Amino acid sequence: MKQDISKSIEACAARYGENADAMRSYLLEGEKKAYQLDNRGPIRFDEAGSVAQDILDAYSNYGFYVFTGVLDSAELDDLKEDLERMRETFPAEPYGKVTKTGAPALGADCQSLNLIWAKPLGDPLGGTDLANGRHQIKLYEPEADESAPKEAPFVLMGSLQFSEACLRTYAHPDLLKVAEAVNGKDFAPFHESLFIKDPGLGAAVSWHQDGDTHWDSDDFDEGSHGFNFMAQVYGSTPVNGVWVMPGSHKVGKIDIKALVQESGSERIDGMVPLVCDAGDVVICNRQILHGSFPNSGFEPRITVNFGFHRRSSVLGVQGAGVHSQAEVYDEALIEERSKVIGYGIDARAQRFPEETPYQYAPFVQADKHYRWDADARLEIKDYNLHDLSI
Repeated sequence: MKQDISKSIEACAARYGENADAMRSYLLEGEKKAYQLDNRGPIRFDEAGSVAQDILDAYSNYGFYVFTGVLDSAELDDLKEDLERMRETFPAEPYGKVTKTGAPALGADCQSLNLIWAKPLGDPLGGTDLANGRHQIKLYEPEADESAPKEAPFVLMGSLQFSEACLRTYAHPDLLKVAEAVNGKDFAPFHESLFIKDPGLGAAVSWHQDGDTHWDSDDFDEGSHGFNFMAQVYGSTPVNGVWVMPGSHKVGKIDIKALVQESGSERIDGMVPLVCDAGDVVICNRQILHGSFPNSGFEPRITVNFGFHRRSSVLGVQGAGVHSQAEVYDEALIEERSKVIGYGIDARAQRFPEETPYQYAPFVQADKHYRWDADARLEIKDYNLHDLSI
């Protein structure tokens, strides 16, 4: 269902001053192009139970696919309830340890960094050395309203330890079947987070490609750095959503500064937005050129992000240290990090007993069983210290 975001497009364009007309045209033309691509629809399986080949072909061709209607209303309600509950536990000030009521804040006793804040409508990563310098240019930063806070929540890392609803979505059986089809039955986990793009506040993510480790590998290909699922709680638009360059996941490392120069502005030619309704889930190759503008519109975007790798991409590999500490990933560490898959499968089975749970091959082969309970909740604290970051 196409959303009417005309007011948000006008509001966004207005913040770009003398470039208002150019920004308006870019947003409208991008939305038009997004709906013209043949990579949108429900997850489908063939008679053998495998993911439909035309879906895999389209994903390979474009580097992304919009799976429509994956999360039903009950699952979306669970996510919204959890998100509201978590917001009540956010610290009263950026990187603080207590809430506005003086209670311990979310993640206050964690070793890992969890809630990242950013200047409203800013671009905190662009043009910096952060994340190994992958965000080569800084996007335009519109002025936020005077009523805006100095900083706003931006990204919640290690989200599965804070939200059981996110943990259950992580183990959606159809999505895990897609992960298997793309990365093999022994696929490995990567990293999970929530992207928070509140209206009038949500910061930009400058154009970049994910991945650091395998660009110069002899066996580099389109799947070397894995993919992310992006589950949309409220939907995503050209104003608040991620934009991608179709097919750019196959070409290797891109000179983004050169692309900006060729395009004449930060509005790079050939980009399209990931336009989604609530409940849609995008599979997005990490090597694709992508980013997002600050959310100058009126629609919120909260994306439940989680990704997976080929086991061969991480086993015996030195980590890049972007999402976690750099270390060599051996079988023991991969097995430890994969426990959240097992806990997610059981948590989902408890909530949705009518579903057929996904069978994760490494657990089946090792006869391992995981039970989601109070002890498991304690066990996954700081699990993201061992994100498999390549």
